[in-house]
Amino acid sequence: MNLPTDLQVLQTKSLPKAVQDEIGRLIVNGTFKVGQKLVEMEVAKRLGVSRGPVREAFRGLEEAGLLRFCRNRGVFVRELTLEEAFELYELRAGLDSLAGRMLASRISDSQIEELRAITQRMESLSGPEDLDEYFQCNAQFHDKIVEMTRNRKFAEINRRLMQETTLLRRSGVEGGGREISNREHRMILDAIASRDPEKAVAIMHSHVLNGWERYKAEVEAADREESTES
Repeated sequence: MNLPTDLQVLQTKSLPKAVQDEIGRLIVNGTFKVGQKLVEMEVAKRLGVSRGPVREAFRGLEEAGLLRFCRNRGVFVRELTLEEAFELYELRAGLDSLAGRMLASRISDSQIEELRAITQRMESLSGPEDLDEYFQCNAQFHDKIVEMTRNRKFAEINRRLMQETTLLRRSGVEGGGREISNREHRMILDAIASRDPEKAVAIMHSHVLNGWERYKAEVEAADREESTES
């Protein structure tokens, strides 16, 4: 999967929306790091646009939970505290479980094959150079489960939640974590495909909380290393 260039993104959408989507993409793929200060003029120059659409995009991304405005300091890529991260995972565990319950009772054979194709694609993305596409497929897998429930309000809530989750997505899946995540995705698909709502609930809830444990372990390890170095 080839990622779109800045120019391609800007040419296919209205300018304010394109700028917001492009800045969001740069946050998701790690070009703009968590905690990094974003300067309006520099971002505008990078994207080849005026400062107005960038200012508007910053406001939209703040509402989406990706940026944080700090008074007298500027705009920063949002850095979640461990407590905020837990709240996000806890909420996702509940919502993903609900999505699994709903979909297991109504999924079609063609939808099963669509989800299977996504999981197979994720399993093929094992190299470090595949990480960006892996994250896209991972998000697509979870988005599809919610989308297939055909509950528009649920999909709206899920989109906001997944946007914030992108701030954490690079943790817990690198190295052996990606293999673990793939195995859990296969278990989710098998539970939904068997049309067993209770099994789907249990596995999806476990999958999200396992992700939390991996994320927390990485954060605590990084904090210990930083403390040792200082």
